[in-house]
Amino acid sequence: MSDAETPDDYDVTDDSPAATGDDEFEPVQVFPESEDMDLRPGSDDCYKCSTCDTNCPVAEVDDDFPGPKFQGPEQWRLKRKDDHDIDDSVMKCSNCMRCDSACPSEVPLSQMHNTARGSFVENQMDKLSPEYIRNRILSNYRTSAWLASKVPRLSNFMMNFGPARWVMEKTLGVTAERDFPEFAEQTFREWWVERGGAQVENPDKRVAYFHGCYSNYNTPEVGKAMVEVFEEFGYEVMVPDQGCSGTPMFANGMLDDARRHAETNVENLVAAIGEGADVIASCTSCSLSLRQEYPELFDIHGIEDVSEHTYEALEYLRIHEDLEGELDGSEVDFPDLAYHAPCHARNQGLDGQAIEVVDRIDGVEAEDVGDSCSGISGTYGWKAEKYDLSMEIGEEMFEHMEDAEGDVGMTECPTCAMQMGHGTGYEIRHPLEVLEAALVSEDTSSA
Repeated sequence: MSDAETPDDYDVTDDSPAATGDDEFEPVQVFPESEDMDLRPGSDDCYKCSTCDTNCPVAEVDDDFPGPKFQGPEQWRLKRKDDHDIDDSVMKCSNCMRCDSACPSEVPLSQMHNTARGSFVENQMDKLSPEYIRNRILSNYRTSAWLASKVPRLSNFMMNFGPARWVMEKTLGVTAERDFPEFAEQTFREWWVERGGAQVENPDKRVAYFHGCYSNYNTPEVGKAMVEVFEEFGYEVMVPDQGCSGTPMFANGMLDDARRHAETNVENLVAAIGEGADVIASCTSCSLSLRQEYPELFDIHGIEDVSEHTYEALEYLRIHEDLEGELDGSEVDFPDLAYHAPCHARNQGLDGQAIEVVDRIDGVEAEDVGDSCSGISGTYGWKAEKYDLSMEIGEEMFEHMEDAEGDVGMTECPTCAMQMGHGTGYEIRHPLEVLEAALVSEDTSSA
């Protein structure tokens, strides 16, 4: 007998159709009315074709991982039983979100995964366990990066000091196999203040730059390139106060932390939108978080406005400017590039644009190295127990990069850049740096 015929909470009263003889259909309330987030429509749309499982890079290398179909709709159906725990394998999901793109029925798989991870961490994870402490430190990278940026040279030495890394691996499970990314001696925001802020005033063309943690603390050259390129097109750039986008927190089930940052971001970005700005991000994980994950997971005043006004930087220029026309005839001396499209760029339909844009520039040769996942997926590849899996996932990308003509990599995602450099030894550049070289004259650049 099916569940629909014998629901646990089906309350037969004297007013029921059976009692009254009324044949009119009455829907059965399968899930409790108090459920905070109702994902029934998405769950019911899954017809178990398993396309998500066959596109999951984690399931491909980890035989013990049951895959996104189980983590999403199947677990959601089980969850209707009050005494059913979330399966701990949900913590093996890397949140690459390839399952979202692969699903032919548009089942909100990643939303289900994020919700399940949040529930698992909140209700089932030991808050004193090394895994929880490690995951909280990794997902709150902005806090540790803020501290490290106060003494960047000392931090760079200590974070890659062999004995210190050995201790971090043995006590917290942070792999010692990777070189820790260097902290810049001047953050993007410090540069922005020293520069005197925006050099262009234009109330008709304004953008609010969401630089994210990595461009601020580790690669300010990306943020500087974003500012220079947009000012070249006559935009007034605003740099509102901001927290972390929340991406690493979603991946580790730290939804309370993510919400605190989201509240700060939404408040400040809504204010910028009120001044006529659209929101621009140079990291595709940040733009995905603001435009998709925020409204999926949180109910914050103004969150839909932020979602609707958020764009990836190149995407915005392609929509609002004749970017290709501006680049036609431009020439720059730039190394040949091996380009990797991040999974979160693919999820937004942006995987082909960087190649299409830089191909317009004379002197730049860029080759797409295929649709494989880099394998690092933010904090996933920094965990000691997942390091080998992350390298196995990334192996195809490494091979394609080495087969490409270029020996410099290019991507929009900072953690994909880490993995690309780690697996090949290549220097990695951002597409905005290529645009800056092609469009911004040296006498106007302050980078």
